[in-house]
Amino acid sequence: MTPLVIVLGLLPSFAWLFFYLKEDPRPEPKKLIALTFLAGAVFGFFALLVETGLDCGYAKFQNLDCFARRDSAFTAAPFLVIAFALVEEMAKFGAAYFTVRKKSAFDEPVDAMIYTTVAALGFAALENLGAISQASKSLVEGNIFAVTSLRFIGATLLHALASALAGYFWAKSIREFGAKRFIFLGILLATLLHIVFNYLIIIYGNPIYVIIFLSIVGFFTLNDFEKLKGRKV
Repeated sequence: MTPLVIVLGLLPSFAWLFFYLKEDPRPEPKKLIALTFLAGAVFGFFALLVETGLDCGYAKFQNLDCFARRDSAFTAAPFLVIAFALVEEMAKFGAAYFTVRKKSAFDEPVDAMIYTTVAALGFAALENLGAISQASKSLVEGNIFAVTSLRFIGATLLHALASALAGYFWAKSIREFGAKRFIFLGILLATLLHIVFNYLIIIYGNPIYVIIFLSIVGFFTLNDFEKLKGRKV
């Protein structure tokens, strides 16, 4: 993996990270932010292992070899689309939850959205490194930069917004004295958002639909963020 691939792989996550942290009226400890970001990447690695197992298991169910080349019909199978989205949303939420929930710095409802978003960006960074590394092997000049741009406005933002939504319901759970139903609802809605995003890409392929969709979601997510500012856990 070349230095250029590493820089471009991390750039989308760092750009969105800067944007989200700038919105925080009371900045979080930098060490805890870094730890949560790394936790997102680590949980992302384990999510990849789980997804590989699911992919192989589904291939066996379809009488295919685990390492056979997949066609679009296989990758768009509802089971895989739903399962992968659920695994990834649980992994991102788990990275934030187990890293910060007992930390003294976790003292405001808005922190739940901040840390789930940070974990999601760590998760996305790992994904981006893989995607851009793969693109760098292409002989098409400029392909690596095109992939970076699409990851910035697409998958990286999707991961951040979906996890921010889960974080909002985590905050509601805390304010309702630990009502776990809000956490499950948040992960469920984040998974649904993820599934819609995936099918927009599968069905249409045109990034404009994804941009419009994420812009609408982003508007409501920022509104949720504003609601939580200044409130105490």
